[in-house]
Amino acid sequence: MNEPANPKQATPEALYCATCAVEVTDPLTCGDCSAVICRVCGTPLESAADLGMG
Repeated sequence: MNEPANPKQATPEALYCATCAVEVTDPLTCGDCSAVICRVCGTPLESAADLGMG
């Protein structure tokens, strides 16, 4: 089979920290519960799409 030379990459969803009030580009993932959290303050992150932003 022929595969495309440049397969489409899935773009990561934009995440937002309500405590820091910034978009987070380098979140942490909890090893116990798989929650995605802010690297700076530890707040669970929200999807910017869920907040009506971005």
